[in-house]
Amino acid sequence: MMPNSLHPIQITQCPFCGGTEFVHGYQSGYGAVTSSQNCFLGQALRLIICRNCGSVVHSYVDYPEKLLTWSKRR
Repeated sequence: MMPNSLHPIQITQCPFCGGTEFVHGYQSGYGAVTSSQNCFLGQALRLIICRNCGSVVHSYVDYPEKLLTWSKRR
């Protein structure tokens, strides 16, 4: 289950290989999600990865509402 409290998503099977075991990871640093207005305020991109084939099954940020706040500044 994804920890994002806004829209919980249940992932039970990998759409690529049918695997049912997943690991959670993140991509940060230069891979962080930023707005076009402020590249210094970024969020780690959270990943759900299939343990069987290594595919990224789902990706998300912890605070999507911050992206909406950033886009309203345009």
